[in-house]
Amino acid sequence: MIPEIGHFALVLALGVALIQAVVPMVGAQRGDLAWMNLARPASVALILCIGVAFAALTHSYIVSDFSVVNVALNSHTDKPMLYKISGVWGNHEGSLLLWILILAIFSVAVSLLGGNLPPALRARALSVQAMITTGFLLFILFTSNPFERFDPAPLDGRGLNPLLQDPGLAFHPPMLYLGYVGFSMAFSFAIAALIEGRVDAAWARWVRPWTLVAWVFLTFGIALGSWWAYYELGWGGYWYWDPVENASFIPWLAGTALLHSAIVAEKRDTLKSWTILLAIITFSLSLLGTFLVRSGVITSVHAFATDPTRGVFILVLLAITVVGSLGLFAWRAPQMKSGGVFAPVSREGTLLLNNVLLSTASATVLLGTLYPLFADALNLGKVSVGPPFFNAVFVPLMTPMLILMGIGPLLAWKRGDALGAVRRLWAALLGTAVVIVATWVMAGGSSVSAMAALGMGVGAWLLLATLVEWAERVRLFRDSPRGSLRRAATLPRAAYGMTVAHIGTALLVMGVVGNAAWKAESIQVMRPGETLAVGAYAMVFEGAESLAGPNYDAIRGRFRMVDDDGHTIAILTPEKRQYTSPPMATTEAAIRTTGAHDYYAVIGDPSPEEGVGAFVTRFYYEPFVPFLWYGALLMGLGGLVSLSDRRHRVGAPRRARAAAGAASRPAAEAPARA
Repeated sequence: MIPEIGHFALVLALGVALIQAVVPMVGAQRGDLAWMNLARPASVALILCIGVAFAALTHSYIVSDFSVVNVALNSHTDKPMLYKISGVWGNHEGSLLLWILILAIFSVAVSLLGGNLPPALRARALSVQAMITTGFLLFILFTSNPFERFDPAPLDGRGLNPLLQDPGLAFHPPMLYLGYVGFSMAFSFAIAALIEGRVDAAWARWVRPWTLVAWVFLTFGIALGSWWAYYELGWGGYWYWDPVENASFIPWLAGTALLHSAIVAEKRDTLKSWTILLAIITFSLSLLGTFLVRSGVITSVHAFATDPTRGVFILVLLAITVVGSLGLFAWRAPQMKSGGVFAPVSREGTLLLNNVLLSTASATVLLGTLYPLFADALNLGKVSVGPPFFNAVFVPLMTPMLILMGIGPLLAWKRGDALGAVRRLWAALLGTAVVIVATWVMAGGSSVSAMAALGMGVGAWLLLATLVEWAERVRLFRDSPRGSLRRAATLPRAAYGMTVAHIGTALLVMGVVGNAAWKAESIQVMRPGETLAVGAYAMVFEGAESLAGPNYDAIRGRFRMVDDDGHTIAILTPEKRQYTSPPMATTEAAIRTTGAHDYYAVIGDPSPEEGVGAFVTRFYYEPFVPFLWYGALLMGLGGLVSLSDRRHRVGAPRRARAAAGAASRPAAEAPARA
């Protein structure tokens, strides 16, 4: 009965979404305030309907109702409760329902928190959001019903992919979807502004917090997925330029450009058309990522669907969204005049150049991801585009961007003094030179270490330049300590958010460069009692034992990590697990971190021909990997700090009042006002 209630709730949600998509839009066009205000209760009703459907599916997983096809194919009675719940979104149908739920969450958030928005803009934005929700509701109801029944029901389920039975993967998809779907709100605001024919600084201020929310969640989601791949898959890596990894990274790059472009649109009333275009492109790339994961055109642990009907449906949805929005942009964009003029050497200029670099990087990764698919579809042969290509094209694009990130905040708006900014950065330049030389010398002075030293220098440059910029803001060492402290206390939170995020970016860069340059790997067969040197320590193999888990059997190795004096530093216990439902072997790595470097141990298959108790073992020395997690965490925290700035929670009151007054005029005046 509960699955039927969930199915009915989805059908009811489709009706509510259609009303929200049509009535407020017509009301905004006619200037009818009552019709415009219908968007707010409709969004509440929509979240209630979709919430009931999601709760019904979750209940079916918790009680192991195997009469529901989705539950039977993706759950099992032996699964721990955490993975029963996470199994709700660990499949195509459930993850799609989560996507729709998050669409509704953003819609109701705007309706409840957007009281300062002009009624017409709010109504149009919520209407566009409902149109997107309608498309996905049609998708789930006609091709991906999560409440389809089995008759008769099986006695037990098939189980969830063991690779997904991990705490990191339990929370990774919701984080990622909050980012993916969050960009839909920026898209809806952009389309609403195009329909209205008005994009100004107030619009940019309204759209920034929603873009920032999506960017923060997508940052955390990508980092969580990378962390999971690092410790769960047993390969000692954190990023492989997998197509599904790229599917989330591409909109993140475009979203980062959108976030910075919105700053220029708000502060200087310029780059308005560019900001609108980025909002359209970013969400379109999110939809493209959805198509890649759900169409069956790629194979990955992240990919769920293999039914071509689903792929065609979402491809049509993507085409309608992209063609329709870009067509509207082509019609309306020429009417949007930029109010601010700026010199190439200015803060606007550096932000624009960084936008171009980020957009180019996004397009490059997109090309590398899609080219093998196009080549295969056109019978041009099997083509593999892997890390060498992406690294070769991505690094040259990101290096100048990182350098500009250190200079840009010290330039003035409209017209900056590049020489003056460089002079104020003398301490950062000196520190960067010291880091480059010291790294090169300590690494042995080879050509490889020279490239690594330059990479570490770029990270150090961004870190030091960011600190210098903060010191300039508070006049550190140029005013009394009390005066500097007073300025530090009154700095806007958005400024602190930028500082924290840029520091996080610097740490992430240093982590990537350091790990790529000095990572070491060792694969061998070991017998109990044998020792192997790994980095600054040694690993002593003390044997392996069999054990039984809640829904798997495992072999657990035991390694004692010792220093040069024989003192025990840590005990590492990696596992090789064999799941039964469904049958699959997985690797559980054991990792010991020093805070700056990781020591990574993996136990493989037994090797009886080498002796009793012999096993294949793998060790990785992972220098600077923790800096990746520090950096990603700081980037996300920087976004949250910036989001807490009061200026992101209020719009432009004068425009809000003017729009409210205009909305109350007779319908005949509405076209003239538009």
